[in-house]
Formats: sequence, C-alpha cells, structure tokens
Amino acid sequence: MTDIEVDRPLINFFENSSIALALAEASEDNLLLLVNDRFSELTGYGADEVLGRNCRFLQTNPDGRQADNLEAKAKIRQFLSGEGTSVRTPIVNFRKDGRPFVNLLFMSRLTTSGEVTRYIFASQFDISRSSPHLLDQYDHELGGALLRIRPLLEGHNVMLEGTLSTVANSTNAIAQAKVTLAELDRNPSH
Repeated sequence: MTDIEVDRPLINFFENSSIALALAEASEDNLLLLVNDRFSELTGYGADEVLGRNCRFLQTNPDGRQADNLEAKAKIRQFLSGEGTSVRTPIVNFRKDGRPFVNLLFMSRLTTSGEVTRYIFASQFDISRSSPHLLDQYDHELGGALLRIRPLLEGHNVMLEGTLSTVANSTNAIAQAKVTLAELDRNPSH
C-alpha cells in the first residue's frame, strides 16, 4: 500500500462521478490510490483488491491469459515518460471473472503549479459491448468531469493537464473493439 493521502474533495469527486475513475500516484510504479464504484462495477474488483497495485494487472486474466496490447502499451509508456499531456487509447483488459473487454482508457496528469506531477488521473469505458450513442454519452460525461475537477484542484495547488480528445469515429472505435475481442476469443493462448 502507499503512504500518499488523497484530499477529501478529490475523494468526494470520485465517489460522486457517474463514470469509472482511477487515481494513481505519480511514482515509478503508479500504484492506485483511489478507484470509484463505477471502476469496480466495470472491472469486478473492489477498491480493497486494487489499491496499492499498478492497474496493469487488468491486462491479465486470472488464468494468466494476456492480450498483446502492443500499441496501447507503447502509448501509455510514452505518456508516463512525460510525452504529451494526456493519452486516450483502447486496451484489452480483463474483468475479475476473466471476461475480456476493450477499455477506452483516458489518462491525464494532475500537476502542481510548479509542474510537478502529483497524480495520474484515469477514466475507463467499455467500448467492446457498446454502441456509438453510449460512447458519445460517455465522452460528454468525461468532458463534464474534466470541467468539474479543474476548480476543485485549484484550491489544492494542483491542476489537470490536457483535455479530452474526442474520438473522431465512434462507430469505427467500437467496431475495432469487437474485432479485437473476436480475435482474442479465437486465439485463447495469448
């Protein structure tokens, strides 16, 4: 477990959010500090099972099966090494019960006014079993969450880097997610 404490207003924000959110420390291993109930509903993992862990565990199911996720991993590594202010990428994850899903992962840094990254803020959305209107609704809710978190952070000398980059073609993202899951089902050895 980590020794970093999360401010109460940020905890309240997470608890009241309608979308899946996670907050990780900005250290080498990016251990989870906070997840909300929507995160738990999406992944099947309770907060007590994930806090203090890096969320890369979601890339492996309980039987050890993994998806390649090479492109997504490269984008996430670039972001975590300091490139760009945010990242948004589909990545195959596994629920606690072993079922795969394609997670549209959004990550941004929460930084101090001295430009020191304090936290990694993330949101997750299952695009594999979704439709374009649900993705549009999620994008709207995520955009609203990003607007609401900004003033909350200002009083704590922390700010959100980056903004939500919208998905240019929701239908294409969802179709690609379904293809990815079908490939994973056909090749269970990964």
